[in-house]
Amino acid sequence: MKKIILLGLLAVIVLLFFQFDLEQYLTLDYVKSQQQVINQHYLENRLLTLIGFFLLYVVITGASLPGATVLTLAAGAIFGLLTALILVSFASTIGASIAFLVSRYLFRDMVESRFGASLKAVDAGIEKDGPFYLFALRLVPAFPFFVINLVMGLTTLRLWTFFWVSQVGMLAGTVVYINAGTQLAQIESANEIFSTAILLSFLLLAMLPFIGRKIVTLLSTRKALAGFSKPDEFDTNLVVIGAGSAGLVTAYIAAAVKARVTLIEKHKMGGDCLNYGCVPSKAIIRSAKFMSHITRSQEFGIRRAEAEFDFAEVMERIQQVIRRIEPHDSVERYSGLGVDVVQGEARVTSPWTVEVDGETIRSRNIVIATGGQPFVPPIEGIDQVDYYTSDNLWDMREKPRKLAVLGGGPIGCELAQAFARLGVAVTQVEMLPRILLREDPEVSELVQQRFVDEGLRVLTGHTAKRFVKHGGKDFLVAEHEKTEIEIEFDALIVAVGRAPRSSGFGLEEIGVRLNPNRTIEVNEYLQTSIPTIYAAGDVAGPYQFTHVGAHQAWYASVNSLFGIVRRFKADYSVIPWATFTEPEIARVGLNETEAKDQGIQYEVTRYGIDDLDRAIADSEAHGFVKVLTVPGKDRILGVTIVGEHAGDLIAEYVLAMRHGLGLNKILGTIHIYPTLAEANKYAAGEWKRAHVPHRLLQWVARFHRWRLKSG
Repeated sequence: MKKIILLGLLAVIVLLFFQFDLEQYLTLDYVKSQQQVINQHYLENRLLTLIGFFLLYVVITGASLPGATVLTLAAGAIFGLLTALILVSFASTIGASIAFLVSRYLFRDMVESRFGASLKAVDAGIEKDGPFYLFALRLVPAFPFFVINLVMGLTTLRLWTFFWVSQVGMLAGTVVYINAGTQLAQIESANEIFSTAILLSFLLLAMLPFIGRKIVTLLSTRKALAGFSKPDEFDTNLVVIGAGSAGLVTAYIAAAVKARVTLIEKHKMGGDCLNYGCVPSKAIIRSAKFMSHITRSQEFGIRRAEAEFDFAEVMERIQQVIRRIEPHDSVERYSGLGVDVVQGEARVTSPWTVEVDGETIRSRNIVIATGGQPFVPPIEGIDQVDYYTSDNLWDMREKPRKLAVLGGGPIGCELAQAFARLGVAVTQVEMLPRILLREDPEVSELVQQRFVDEGLRVLTGHTAKRFVKHGGKDFLVAEHEKTEIEIEFDALIVAVGRAPRSSGFGLEEIGVRLNPNRTIEVNEYLQTSIPTIYAAGDVAGPYQFTHVGAHQAWYASVNSLFGIVRRFKADYSVIPWATFTEPEIARVGLNETEAKDQGIQYEVTRYGIDDLDRAIADSEAHGFVKVLTVPGKDRILGVTIVGEHAGDLIAEYVLAMRHGLGLNKILGTIHIYPTLAEANKYAAGEWKRAHVPHRLLQWVARFHRWRLKSG
């Protein structure tokens, strides 16, 4: 209501201004015709005239009405250069600040709700460079200042910053106008004040902050590289350290644009994803899922089904899968693409040199893509027991009898369920209140209930305290609500997270800064504190997904090779991921928990997959599609899908969010029947039903009744 009243008041002011043609009193001709009268009034009532003029100027600029230019000229003619400069400088800034605040109060929330994702990027830019942009705009008098006031009000720029930057930025233009005003009799039009030369001078002046920033960047670059000897020539354009997802894609792109690129890998091509993570885990999940279908045979109309398997053969199949995929990431393939592949341990010895087995490679730029490694927490006694991580788990050949899985994140959950389905007694231990904490509570509960139904023992809120041995058996001692329990195991999987591989190969010695979590500190261009060195993938963060590493690789490669011409900021606006438990979980954008934490208004649309024809036919009628949208709009803020092939189904929403497509577009897209993908369309249909234009339909109903009566 307050906003409506304020908006109405402003509308009345503007309406009265034009209704009574008050603009005629703010023209150059009128001021010139009344100059002697005004001057006489000023001589007789100096203070009153100054206050009245000041307030008039504030009202005109605060209400974004035309006339500020003429008032500035008049100030010079009436008050003289110095007095007018002080008067106009503060009045214009105060009026601009009022317009700024009014715009923010009336329209910021509306714009944020409609263009939240885009505005977030703008706000990030304003937070970093807002004063520079505002100062540059203020220095160009040809640009309408009232537009600047209103637009800046829609951003997160602080009022005090807006005030002082405007005060300083408008000063030069104000001086020119006031000085011209002192010669008012000779001026026929405000357009005469600025010649082309003067405008170009102001434009050049507006560029000074950015030129200054470039100079500062160059100086900081020189400072970062000082003390190192730059080679006279280089062996390669780019050295990439690490042949995982980020490193392989970086090298691929560099070779594709005909750069000379050297890829260094000390162990296995393909990195963690191929050899220890994504590929082997999905291979064991597939075998385990087959066994789960055997136990569910009656759901498919099969009275009885049995299967015999050898655990060692299941684990060997994983190696076969890896070997089959290996050629995609092999030395031979990348050598054929034009990449110089070097097998060996790299050490960065300067901003331009990398040493491999005693040989020095000189490179224009370096990209660090060394990935991550399993984090092993310093729990008392852990060094006294044999444990597995994703690095050595795939060497297991003897099926455990009792398996303890430490960790309730995606990796821990996937492995716990897979081993349980292969006949292992699994106890999963998580110190947090629930598993899969990054997901909404209902998602965690649904997955945990499935685990329990399948025979897993899930202990949330249990903190691992120490490992002990009794009678030759291993036990994990965990604490829950100040009570300790012992969990027997003959195999232990530690899956509590991953740590970046950022140490041990020379980075810190040459001054590359690390974040508190040991990831490499990079800017928005993936450039480290040493300007010639970039980083991508798990070692850089902020996400630890193979597909994000590949995404970052484009920026690292292009910015390192072409940054002297143009650089691109890494875009994390639409990042999807999936957890391959059953039910499968996939997500992109915000979920409800995050939206609430960030104070973002949202509307929820939910479609239960238990109603989907194909899911029913497949006996997989479980899960849901949950879409968060801007209230009253079909613009998607985030999607969570729980159910069969959720990781595949999410792709449609990833595309929609990336290209600004709303639920109406998804609803209008033909989906093949019967498929699981129809769930996306039905979710869009649920949103549409909740936003039926009832008033319009009432008129449509009347139209149809009229048609029944007409001949």
